[in-house]
Amino acid sequence: MKTFITATLVTIVLTILLGIIYPLAMTGIAQLIFPDKANGSLVMVKDSVVGSSLLGQTFATAKYFHSRPSAAGDGYDPLKSGGSNLGPTSKALYNRIKHDADSLRALYPELKGDLPSDMLTTSGSGLDPDITLENAMTQAPIVAKANNIPVEEIKKMISEKLKGRDLGFLGEERINVLELNIALLAKQK
Repeated sequence: MKTFITATLVTIVLTILLGIIYPLAMTGIAQLIFPDKANGSLVMVKDSVVGSSLLGQTFATAKYFHSRPSAAGDGYDPLKSGGSNLGPTSKALYNRIKHDADSLRALYPELKGDLPSDMLTTSGSGLDPDITLENAMTQAPIVAKANNIPVEEIKKMISEKLKGRDLGFLGEERINVLELNIALLAKQK
């Protein structure tokens, strides 16, 4: 009986300490030091939340830059985050990529030659908000034509939104699609 009481008290104390006090302390510290990140890195336009800089979104028309394809449920559902688990020798992956490439070329005849890999492949999480410079430049003539904006202006906007490699050497240069589309909207007004 003494062991049972001790185990119960330890469980209660650890639950209060690690299940309530510690999470509240970490949340409070995060709110003080990194309030933007602690609140989901929300992107605001005119006092309205339009998305998160950490999550990709679906942009359905040629007027906007498109994110990478998503393997996270129907679109960019953070509750269904994850890759497709299809390997490089998968026939299903090959067929999906071929279908997507053919569909893009049918929709946008100006797409010639090889398409950037991130235009056709999903990220590990399926929620990647960024595209490569090559992807953005490939989409630039399409977006310029749809918005009746000179392609050089679109390319300049892309260059302004380009983020370098993390720590100068990790990953690739990238562009956040939501931020790029917000800049595009501002240019249209």
